[in-house]
Amino acid sequence: MKLFILMGILYATLQSNDDLKVLQFGISTSYEEKEIYIKRLKHPNCLKVGVTLEHVFGGDLAGKDVPKECQKSFVTSLGVIQPIKLDDEIQTVGELEVLKFLQMLDFEPENYVLVDTRRKEWFDKITIPHAVNIQKNDMVLDVDFPEDFAKNLKLLHVTQDKKGKLDFSNAKNAILFCNGSWCTQSAKAIKELVKLGYPKKKLFWYRGGLQDWVGSGFTVTRGK
Repeated sequence: MKLFILMGILYATLQSNDDLKVLQFGISTSYEEKEIYIKRLKHPNCLKVGVTLEHVFGGDLAGKDVPKECQKSFVTSLGVIQPIKLDDEIQTVGELEVLKFLQMLDFEPENYVLVDTRRKEWFDKITIPHAVNIQKNDMVLDVDFPEDFAKNLKLLHVTQDKKGKLDFSNAKNAILFCNGSWCTQSAKAIKELVKLGYPKKKLFWYRGGLQDWVGSGFTVTRGK
C-alpha cells in the first residue's frame, strides 16, 4: 500500500507544472555525505544577454557578442536521434522532472534511483549528482561476470531466488539517461530491463540526457 501511494505521489508531482516551475532555481540535496545545491549556473556576464536569434543560433551556436562565460558548444551530428517516447507506459521526463525526482530520491533513496547508462570512463568524468552507473550491457546476465549483474539488481532493489527468478515487487522507481537525444544507450537499457520483467510504470526516461542537462546550465559532478 505504501509503495502504491508513493508511486501515485511521484506521477502527480512529475506532472504538476506549477510545482515544477520553481525547481529550475535550484534544490538542496545530500550527496556523498555533503550538502550541495543543484541549480542553473549563470555567470554575472550572462544576466543581461537577451534571447535573440543571433544570440542563440549565430556562429558557434552563440552570437559573437555573447560573453564566452555564457556560451556552450555541442557537436550536433552524433548518434541516432531517439523518439520522444519509447513506450506508452514509460514516461519521458525533462530537467525539471529530474530535479523533482532528485528531491524525492534524497528523501527516500530506497524507493528511487537515477541511472547513468553510459560507459564508466564517461561517468567517472561527469554525471548528474546522485546518479549510479549501470551500463546497458550490465542489464543482461553474463555467465562470465554474474557478480556484475547481481550488483546492479541490488542497486535497483530487485531480488533473485536460487533458481534465478527475479522479484520486482520492491524495485525502485528509476530514471535512466545517457548522453543526449541522439544517444541509444539509455533507450536500450530500458528495453533490457523491460525484457527482464521490470515494471514499466517504475521506469522513466530522461531523453535529453547529460547534453541537455549541461546545456541548461545545471550542476554536474564526477561519478562515484
